[in-house]
Order: sequence, then structure tokens, then C-alpha cells
Amino acid sequence: MTPAGGPVLVVGEALVDVVRRADGSVDESPGGSPANVALALGRLGQEVALVTRLGADEHGERVRGWLRGSGVEVVASVGARTATATASLDASGSATYEFDLDWSLAGMGSELPASASIVHAGSIAALLDPGASDVARLVRAMRETALVTYDPNVRPALLPDREDARGRIEEWVALADVVKASEEDLEWLYPGADPVEAAAAWLAAGPAVVVVTLGGGGAVAVTRADAVRVAAVRVDVVDTVGAGDTFMAALIDGLVRSGRVGAGERAALSEVGAEELEQLLASAARAAAITVSRSGADPPSRAELDKSASPRSVAF
Repeated sequence: MTPAGGPVLVVGEALVDVVRRADGSVDESPGGSPANVALALGRLGQEVALVTRLGADEHGERVRGWLRGSGVEVVASVGARTATATASLDASGSATYEFDLDWSLAGMGSELPASASIVHAGSIAALLDPGASDVARLVRAMRETALVTYDPNVRPALLPDREDARGRIEEWVALADVVKASEEDLEWLYPGADPVEAAAAWLAAGPAVVVVTLGGGGAVAVTRADAVRVAAVRVDVVDTVGAGDTFMAALIDGLVRSGRVGAGERAALSEVGAEELEQLLASAARAAAITVSRSGADPPSRAELDKSASPRSVAF
């Protein structure tokens, strides 16, 4: 149901998550924050394309199949290998992380979508050179006709220089119309600062809406006129893998379904009302709750999310 302006375009890394356990077993699964967002959008019925980088290898084929199975168009530059994120667990379950990333969009041109209704970027791909410059150029070009959404999804292990990362992230915030950040993101960027106050400060840079997810504390959306909160949905949590990405995807889905797409909506989005914001947040919270109720980054289908809107299905 994406409008004539084009699909939702997600730009960023797709990779394979590798978990090495203390008993010697190894689990592998496709992932990457932007890839998770694209996957969730596809499951929610949106026309979505992911611009990424994958190797011509077994990992790359697995990622492509995973995405296409949920209706995502994959537009990938070809790298020497598909990126991996390896977590090595000790006997207590504590993890150390190692990233093998080959991130660039070099060589891409005519295969890129000509237009988009919304373009989303974030995480490693928006900060890791040399690919970060490619992402910024693409998003700036798309911004002439599309709304821009952004999720920093901070990965401290890859960002040793906090001041440099903060500056880069603030540049992205200024480029975006809707920003979503977690409480943990903001704590790392601005130690000791109140997350809602930090979000309000970001509004001065240009976004119409800044959303902060607060884990079990729910979420808050800040605009120049309002601060709207919703509670978290009560579920039995299996794990939180992909929860933030699902929340982001459901926000984008809500924007599309309410007609908030295209650069022509930029000014109107600044005037969005509290009731509409609450509906957007509530839907995103329900989607994230479904994801955390099962193992791994396994976002809901459209039917599952619609069913969760029933008062008997969820509790706030």
C-alpha cells in the first residue's frame, strides 16, 4: 500500500550474526539493524527496498533469501565478503564482540530506486567510513522528494571516539524528519543527561518528531508542541533482539498508513497532533512486544499486529 511516490527505501548494513557459545556450539542468523527494519516493513505489508552491501558468498545468499522471503527488494553492491558480527560467550553468558565489516556502496548507480516515499538510514552504515559518505549522499538526494527517518542505534564497540560519533549523529539528526533513539543510545552520547531533555534538544536541529524508547518504561515522542507517552506492552520477554528495529519499522509503517510520506508532508508533520502520535507509538509498542515475546529478530506480520490491537490481545 505504498503510495505512488515510491517504496520505503532503507539504506544500511545487512550481516550475519554469529554466536559462539562456551560449549563450542555456533549459531548463525541474518541481521543488521537496517536489514531488520526492512524485514519488519516487508512483513507489515509495505513495499520496501534495502540498499546494502553483500558478498557473493554463502552468507550473502542466506541474507538475500531471508529478506526476499518477507517481500524485501534487495539492492546490493558486491563486496569481498558478507559482514559478520561475532559474539563469543563465556561460561557465565557474558559476551565479547568482534565485527568484520566491509561497508561501502561503491559502484552503485542505475540500479538504485529512482524515488521513495520515505528513506530510512541509521546504525553502523551511517557512521562507518567509507560507506557512511555514500549513505549521506544518497539520503540527501532522496530528501528532495522523500521524508527521512533515522535511528542511530549506537554500537559503542565500533565507536571509540564518543565526541566524533556525537557530532556525526547530530548531523544525521539535522537531516531527518523523524528520529528514533533508545534510552541507552542517549545515555552513551550524553552521559547523565535526561533522555527526554536530550530528545527535546535534538528538535532544535530540525526534526519534526523525536521518539525515545525506554524499554520497560514505554516510549515518548517529543515535538515542539507536545511530549506524548505510551506504556510498554506487558509480555513474557524471551529476548530483546530486534525490538528497537521492529519499533522503528512500525513507526514508518504508521507514517505511510496515515499518509505522512513525501517531502510535501515535511511542514505538516511538524504540526502532528498528540492523538496521532499516540496511535503511532502504541502500534510500534505492540509490534516490539510481539518481537520480544519470541526468540531472535522475528517481527510480526500485518495480521499479527492488527490482531494485537484488540483490547483482549494486549495490556498496557
